[in-house]
Amino acid sequence: MTLEATGTAQFVVNGEPASVRSDHPHLLAALREELDVTSPKDGCSPSGQCGACTVLLDGRPIQSCLVSLEKAEGKAVTTLEGFDPEERARLANAFAATGALQCGFCTPGIMVRTKALLDQKGKDLTKETAAGRLGAHLCRCTGYTKIFEAIEMLRDEAVIEMPGLPTHIGDRGKKYEAEELALGDRGYIDDMRVPGMLHAALRLADHARADVLKIDPEPALAMTGVIAVYTAADIPGVQRVGIIHKDWPIMIGEGQRTSYLGDVMAVVVADDVQTARAAADAIDIDYNELKVYADPDSALASDEDAVWGLDGNVLSRSVYHRGDVDAALADCAHTVSETFHTQRVEHAFLEPESTLAVPNDDGTLMVYSGGQGVWDDRDQIADMLAIDKDQVTVELISNGGAFGGKEDMSNQAHTALAAHLLNRPIKCTLTRPQSLLMHAKRHPIRIEATAGCDENGKVLAYRARMIGDSGPYASVGMKVLERAAGHASGPYEVPNVDVEAVAVRTNNPVCGAFRGFGANQAQFATEGMLDRLAEMVGISGWEIRKRNVVKPGDVWGPGQIMDDGCLGAEQCLDAVKPYYDAARAEGKAIGMGLALKNSGLGNGFLEIAKAVVRFDDDGGVEVRHCWTEMGQGVHTVALQVAAEELDIAPEKISVVVDTTRELGAGQTTGSRGTLMGAGSVQDACRVALEDGCKPNIDYVGEYRVDWTNSLEEGVENPIIHSAFGYAAQLVIADKESGKIERVVAVHDVGRAINPTLVEGQIEGAVHMGLGYALTEEFPTDEQAMPTNMTLRSLGILRPKDIPEIEAVIVEAPQPDAPYGVKGVGEIGLVPTAGAVAAAFYEVDGVRRTHLPMNVHQPVGS
Repeated sequence: MTLEATGTAQFVVNGEPASVRSDHPHLLAALREELDVTSPKDGCSPSGQCGACTVLLDGRPIQSCLVSLEKAEGKAVTTLEGFDPEERARLANAFAATGALQCGFCTPGIMVRTKALLDQKGKDLTKETAAGRLGAHLCRCTGYTKIFEAIEMLRDEAVIEMPGLPTHIGDRGKKYEAEELALGDRGYIDDMRVPGMLHAALRLADHARADVLKIDPEPALAMTGVIAVYTAADIPGVQRVGIIHKDWPIMIGEGQRTSYLGDVMAVVVADDVQTARAAADAIDIDYNELKVYADPDSALASDEDAVWGLDGNVLSRSVYHRGDVDAALADCAHTVSETFHTQRVEHAFLEPESTLAVPNDDGTLMVYSGGQGVWDDRDQIADMLAIDKDQVTVELISNGGAFGGKEDMSNQAHTALAAHLLNRPIKCTLTRPQSLLMHAKRHPIRIEATAGCDENGKVLAYRARMIGDSGPYASVGMKVLERAAGHASGPYEVPNVDVEAVAVRTNNPVCGAFRGFGANQAQFATEGMLDRLAEMVGISGWEIRKRNVVKPGDVWGPGQIMDDGCLGAEQCLDAVKPYYDAARAEGKAIGMGLALKNSGLGNGFLEIAKAVVRFDDDGGVEVRHCWTEMGQGVHTVALQVAAEELDIAPEKISVVVDTTRELGAGQTTGSRGTLMGAGSVQDACRVALEDGCKPNIDYVGEYRVDWTNSLEEGVENPIIHSAFGYAAQLVIADKESGKIERVVAVHDVGRAINPTLVEGQIEGAVHMGLGYALTEEFPTDEQAMPTNMTLRSLGILRPKDIPEIEAVIVEAPQPDAPYGVKGVGEIGLVPTAGAVAAAFYEVDGVRRTHLPMNVHQPVGS
């Protein structure tokens, strides 16, 4: 009898018979939505391109979103929940011991695949085989290096103990919640279930720029199971929100105009997620299509506003100069001019955006968000609903990766609106295509650069003109271009600088925060210019950097006088030199990159972080902080600081993100979580110790940065940023084929709170930096429609494509920072593209100017 006839599908799940409805689109949906088996994660269903949903089907690993219920009928399905307890512990222990997990979203699927590989190959399992078989899996956090180490440990060691938590600053103990993350037991928002919960789905725009004539919800409302459809007309408060400028519409209504394909037209609420999504597609919308501005040059040249309701197509202009660049260039022994092009890139965090909103009996609203700025979420939701901010609590649920892409709200407002209007709990999770369309990307930037040096290679002048495509809405686009401008001269002392960076509004996807935040685009050009000048002078890439690297007391970039923290730049250069010389002696093609990246917001922004330490009657300690845990390890940092300062066992410490009080100012961004989180927890511990650590008292600590300046202040020597991280990276390639064999990444982090976590951040960032350099791109067509709309098409490097990555930690303390820390999250990919370009030049003599290189200027072509 067919499934249609019976209405059910029968199979065995983790040893127990299961019967589910036959209308689920695939096995993953049946497991998660009906059986509440949530260790398989939904990162891209039904495409099967991320591997997060991998299960064993009759003992063979397969992505469950690719398995129809017909195919699953009568078979045995095994998930991590069904593994033998000893085997679960062994897998979790290995991944925790090696640091092979960060956000954890991809980890359960990878562990299922690992078990299958070990069962099949045993002691004969090689790294090459593992890398090939893991091609079905994406990990955006780790760079795979430590995953390979975990697999090798499982292959080689009979007994693997779970490592302990770190007890002091500098310890390598396991990550906080490592076991729960590895096994998929610590839930993400889409894993959450509450009584009476309904499901919401969004309808996005069909045209990037069009007048909306009519939105007809009736086809959706006529569908069985649909509860409600809401449009912009149902918003009781403000329609536009935003982190900096309030210019991003929550929804576009009748009589209004779309400005990109991520605009939301309606929210549908239904009994189940599949009905909600089908109903959203059924809404009938009439448009009048308009001219689309799909490139910044056409937008700049037009007198017409590209974006509805906003005046002009220039979002921002960041300008500064020091000295006399024209006169200096005239005196230079060598000058070079070049135009560089960087591309739009998608974050591709594995967890799609998800929000759960639950109305309380007292009329308040609880919103569960995975965003990077939960207080911003709260404020914007309250403004949209026209209620007081104390009526909304946004609780942070640690997310499955972000990299800057979850700073802006995505579906938080829509979910909260529907829950508020219906007075029912509602969950909304984006599909992968919706996620790709909605959230902000890395800016594509064109950089026209001119530089000059004397006969010894001392750089005397640098000029840059940057045009960045920022999409329609501000997000933090003006800050990205401001950061690109500020970092334009790299980690070098250049006496004459002239920089302008313009963020342009178009109808392409919104661009905003992404790991590197403008510094990597700017310094791809900077590093390329130094390599060209080095060749003219007749010195190596390492030598020209050594002759120009910034030192304490030097004037940098916009005029900041550098402190002793910048000693790390030269220390990174010196530390990479033996690797550089050895690779040269082996006849390899090599490329050098040196970079800096600020930690914190800077530019005159008042940065305040608070933390709370509270002792209970049994000797336990609760640490409450304000930072989003998204895999980078900020919970572990908070734990290590408390264990160090209070001299107590880390097992007695619990870590909580507290959004019920005002503990933070701004987003978890700019590599500042470790810096400011450590400072605030350290201060809270100090306050507690001074008072004798009495139980049931909230000891509040604070760390603030209130001494930076903005460019607009006109200060001769502004303090633009309070701290910088530095990195020297060496790319080693085969001189014949151009294949990258190894990357040596030397990073000054000030102080490594947890070296294992620091290495993981570096390795993951290098993986992302190699993708940025070689293969990753998110282009659009002339109608501003993205053309790479699947995870596989994004060009993310798979495990078999990753060269050996060696992370080397340098610790040059940052003055006045807690423990001397600087941060490491963003700097890891800033020097990579420039180093790859230099290595490829040694292979074929072609200077690269376009990213990604394998798309625009493949090596050897």
